[in-house]
Amino acid sequence: MTPPPTASHRYRPGGGFAARLLALGLALALWAPAAAAERGPQRAAPTSAQAAAAAAGQQQVVVRWRAGAIGGRERAQAAGAEQPLRRAQVLMHRHGIALADGASIDARTQVVRVAAAQQAALLARLALDPDVEWAEVDLRLHRASSVPDDPLFAANPLPSPPQHPAVGQWFLRAPTAEAPAAIDAVAAWARTRGNPDLVVAVLDTGVRFDHPDLAGKLLPGHDFVSDPATANDGDGRDADASDPGDYLLARDLGTPAFPFDDCGTQPQFSSWHGTQVAGLIAAATDNATGVAGAGWNLRVLPVRVLGKCGGRESDIAAAIRWAAGLEVPGEPSNPHPARVINLSLGAQAPCSPLFADAIAAARAAGAVVVAAAGNQGVAVNRPANCPGVVAVAGVRHVGTKVGYSSLGPEVALAAPAGNCVNLAGPCLYPLVTTSNTGSTVPAAPSYTGSGNDATIGTSFAAPLAAAAAGLMLSVQPGLSPDELAHRLRSSSRAFPAAADPGVPDCRVPTGFSAVEQLECRCTTNTCGAGLLDVGAAVARAAEPLPAAGGGGGGSVGFGWALGLALASLLLWRLDRRGRARAGPRRRFS
Repeated sequence: MTPPPTASHRYRPGGGFAARLLALGLALALWAPAAAAERGPQRAAPTSAQAAAAAAGQQQVVVRWRAGAIGGRERAQAAGAEQPLRRAQVLMHRHGIALADGASIDARTQVVRVAAAQQAALLARLALDPDVEWAEVDLRLHRASSVPDDPLFAANPLPSPPQHPAVGQWFLRAPTAEAPAAIDAVAAWARTRGNPDLVVAVLDTGVRFDHPDLAGKLLPGHDFVSDPATANDGDGRDADASDPGDYLLARDLGTPAFPFDDCGTQPQFSSWHGTQVAGLIAAATDNATGVAGAGWNLRVLPVRVLGKCGGRESDIAAAIRWAAGLEVPGEPSNPHPARVINLSLGAQAPCSPLFADAIAAARAAGAVVVAAAGNQGVAVNRPANCPGVVAVAGVRHVGTKVGYSSLGPEVALAAPAGNCVNLAGPCLYPLVTTSNTGSTVPAAPSYTGSGNDATIGTSFAAPLAAAAAGLMLSVQPGLSPDELAHRLRSSSRAFPAAADPGVPDCRVPTGFSAVEQLECRCTTNTCGAGLLDVGAAVARAAEPLPAAGGGGGGSVGFGWALGLALASLLLWRLDRRGRARAGPRRRFS
């Protein structure tokens, strides 16, 4: 009988059974966090009270289970009218998200209810769940058409007078052979009409709060014009964002005794520019009055930064910060921080540090900054040329660059800016929106038509993109400014070929003193990624957000595999070490 091994023959603590225990522990330690990230939080299942809260007025997701994922008895029960499918508890335990059962569609398809803040996370986890065939948002559908009843939306809206273009709000409708540049807001409205709590700030001349088509759509806002003469309202910065008019009289011009001697030589009527921009974004829609706003239910925060002869960069930079909810010394806090900031203004100059800092701060606070490229037909204006800005160029109804639009590699995408086509007679393709009849001081509310008040310019292309951003955030509030800009560009429509073969390709301008480029065929380094397509942008925005920190796409993730590999290596090394110390393995009989 062979004697038992002495202590010198036994494996040391580094070998054999102990080594396997240690390696197994290490593997579990490395595997657990990675596996948990892939499966979703493996917390204790939410309580019934949390599930009930998820059911109350929250979002709905339709879940289609794979064949075989539901037992025969469960399928038989679900097939009966009195026994709908009830599997929210299964998903709650698996993914750690409070859910409640909704209605069944068939024996393998049901609705689950989830809190709005958890909807995107749930969809992302269900996409990786091996028992789920597919899952999608349970969209709320409306009437057979999402076309609003605003009279100026339709073609041939009103006879003369007042004179309005026969095409109506052509730019909001689906693209056609006649107008391939239309942004297809109608398709976006079929998915969302915008969150009324989503705020778009319009930094401009202020607004006319008395316009009936802006009733209920305007927040109080603020006036940041610090110079009383420019402000034209008798004082400097204050809480009144209304537009008193930005007209210039003959006495204001060309005389050093007045502050506007550098504003040209001809008198100017009031533009009501901010009211026009606000209407393009958020005019009351489907109210049988006037025009439709591209953002339907979105609301506008008017921030006055322009007056007679424009506005100062210092005021505009402070207003950008305030609009995003950041502190501005000496001014009250903004109770309605904007997720989108529209800047339909500019100057022919490179981006300045003042603007760059303000825009970076606003973006860090979660605001998307959209700006007009400019109307000089040369290099992109400040602040549209600043880092992080969604710069918008202008196109004609046929999709070519409109003659006046500035252009260059800083442009993110292009949108309709209004064009007249004809040299004589009423303008054919303006952007109809809210306005005022006053030549100087405010008078009666009105709408821009096709006469002298035709609305054209990249100032009016930018708010269409700003409205698109607001609708995108309505379906996916968690989009960062960078991710939203990426999805906005990637969903754009390709530029069409010019109908006129004589139209040249656009060229990258050499600077602000370059020769103005008139109508030209857009390219991706002059007019951005493509034409704004709001319907496609909203659909793209609704897709799940990228998973934080990456991760694997299969059943075995990178973290799990790494943990297993490290544990195996440790086990092999410890086993060899133990064998070396123990010498030849002895058998016991």
